[in-house]
Amino acid sequence: MTRILIVDDDRETCRFLEELLTEPEREFVSAQGPDEALVRMRREPFDLLISDINLGAPRSGLDLLRAFRGEHPDAPVVLISGFGTLETAIEAVRAGAFDYISKPFDIADVRRIVAQALEQRRASRRRPADIPPTPPAGLVGRTAPMLEVYKHIALAADSPSPVLIVGESGAGKELVARAIHTHGKHAREPFIAVNCGALVDSLLESELFGHVRGSFTGAVADRKGIFEQAANGTVLLDEIGDTSPALQVKLLRVLEDGDMRPVGASRSTHSSARVIAATNALLEQAVTDGRFRQDLYYRLNVIVIRVPALRERRADIPLLIGRFLEEACARTNRSKVLSSEALDALMRHSWPGNVRELRNTIERLVTLSRGATIEAFDLPSTVAGFTMTPEDKPFSDLPTLDDLERRYLLHVLDAVGGNRTRAAEILGVDRRTLYRMAERFGIELKE
Repeated sequence: MTRILIVDDDRETCRFLEELLTEPEREFVSAQGPDEALVRMRREPFDLLISDINLGAPRSGLDLLRAFRGEHPDAPVVLISGFGTLETAIEAVRAGAFDYISKPFDIADVRRIVAQALEQRRASRRRPADIPPTPPAGLVGRTAPMLEVYKHIALAADSPSPVLIVGESGAGKELVARAIHTHGKHAREPFIAVNCGALVDSLLESELFGHVRGSFTGAVADRKGIFEQAANGTVLLDEIGDTSPALQVKLLRVLEDGDMRPVGASRSTHSSARVIAATNALLEQAVTDGRFRQDLYYRLNVIVIRVPALRERRADIPLLIGRFLEEACARTNRSKVLSSEALDALMRHSWPGNVRELRNTIERLVTLSRGATIEAFDLPSTVAGFTMTPEDKPFSDLPTLDDLERRYLLHVLDAVGGNRTRAAEILGVDRRTLYRMAERFGIELKE
């Protein structure tokens, strides 16, 4: 039986809330003042407190909240106010309230909040999701696609050749570049990254190569560019596909012989920095379209590392969540765990924004979730698609592309009796890709 304590100085409000929230296996106790409520909460067990903030007495609902949390530390508290203000909302949240409701009531909202509060109460009695520990820094991942990335990093770290890192936005291209630098011979030298798509051409040229005093309005002194600042270290040219053809000519000279000329300078200087480029664009297509120089593409295309999208390495999601959860809790000075249901929902999401989207989602959950356990109902609707009604989410009864791909893979494997070579031929992929597909969908290939 779930026991709910309702406190309001208006008896009719107590009765209204009881009628509104009545369900099987729920028992209600009402109190018209803080003193009566304190006696009841100290003598009896309760799973939820619903209290008005202004009780017409020296003690307020906030005082009851603090006392109730002392008696029932795992039970949530929902506070009500007839004078909803920013100040009272902030005070309620800081005091530890699960939620804050203002009068007049929105009936659907009250029912939803109470249901979520009681679900959190039940969750506090369940084991949280089992999330493996992760190392404190660097790349995270144990799946086959990430192991391939690690191998390429190891090979590229000791080579002076340019590296081209390709992958979707948010997949972790800069982390890969930093790992190459950190494990290379010049790890003690600077690592400097610049987003080529964030600056107009003239500013980007000055940022990369520097300028001399008086070369343009505002150039009041000589300034070293990133290539010179990096010395023998590493320069990451992020989103290099967004550079103009004119700037690409100058980048090619740096890659070919280390020559660069600061804006407004009469002579060139030499750069010893190692160059790593990153892009989420198809540079081959840009070359075909005439937007990217072919000679620069070939010069960059010496060592290519493809960073997999998060949907291609779903088994790494719990590891990443563990890292981001720990970091967000440390930043916000909070302690949060994840329920199994929330983890399942996060595992099902397609993550179009990749690792960056996952990190931002976890930080949001740590900041905005009300209890010590992050529940599925705490997830944003874009992630927890299963919480939407069919009216909100059209085609919810249709399989996703991942579902169809998994079904087809199972069908092909069954048709060939588990023969991996034959299955790869039918699918038009090599055996390594077949292994990745099987791991991605949790399918065990027969020996």
